[in-house]
Amino acid sequence: MDNIILIFVCLFAGLGMQHIKAIPANAHVALNQFVIYISLPAMALYYIPKIAISSKLFYPLGVAWIGFIVCWLFFAGLGKWFNWPKKLTGCLILTGGLGNTAFVGLPVIEALYGKKGLETAIIVDQPGYFVVVSTLGILVAALYSKGMPTASAVLKKVLLFPPFLAFFAGFCMNLAHHDFSDTLQDVIHRLAATVTPIALVAVGLQLKIERKSRHWNFLALGLFFKLILTPLLFFILYKVILKGPKLETDVSVMQAAMATQITAAILASVNGLKPRLSGMMVGIGIPLSFITMALWYLLLEWW
Repeated sequence: MDNIILIFVCLFAGLGMQHIKAIPANAHVALNQFVIYISLPAMALYYIPKIAISSKLFYPLGVAWIGFIVCWLFFAGLGKWFNWPKKLTGCLILTGGLGNTAFVGLPVIEALYGKKGLETAIIVDQPGYFVVVSTLGILVAALYSKGMPTASAVLKKVLLFPPFLAFFAGFCMNLAHHDFSDTLQDVIHRLAATVTPIALVAVGLQLKIERKSRHWNFLALGLFFKLILTPLLFFILYKVILKGPKLETDVSVMQAAMATQITAAILASVNGLKPRLSGMMVGIGIPLSFITMALWYLLLEWW
């Protein structure tokens, strides 16, 4: 519960800081860079070496990888059909395809399904969404930002993305069954814990809710895809077609129902992919997701 309270406190703190003259108008830029260069790499280095690799990874991993690819195809198709600007399409792919499976997802799953459910939820988040945003996410950001980058430029951007480098290092440590000393782990864990407060303050600093904004229709479409269509896809695939193990499939569907990933909104903002829309996907999507998550939970309990 304290993590969920922290989310709203930091988001509203960022909104309030918009009205403090001493804070620069572009303060969110520095905060975004701190998250990308410090907080997210620390998260990878802390969690990735500890993940137990097994066949049980299939269901939770599919949520992130299948979900993002389906989202990419969905919005790329709509963007081409309706001739949307590239930046709009890229924003919707990132914010519609990546879920907040850590800072909202983990405390919610632990409250609903206990420690066993939490083990599955971490797989959705770390080797799932975290790796997706560090690879396919940065690829989308490069392809849909200004200009047409070369293949070498895109590859360089992916390989030099700090969270990806940290993931690769953490994955090698996992394979070698090695981890940092207890002291270093404590330091890295504290740095990783800065993701939520700093990222959400940055989102709040950028969040502009304008009644006459041209983004409302796209916001509704993006949230409908993220909060309704994505979990529906995995409900049908995992529960109806594959009839997978109850705990793993229930947790996977609930993680698929989470609102937009904070990192996705930052990645969109840093690359100029409709920063206001990406901020609204987080700022409005998180409160709304608590309503839709409750409905999905009731459906899963009934099924």
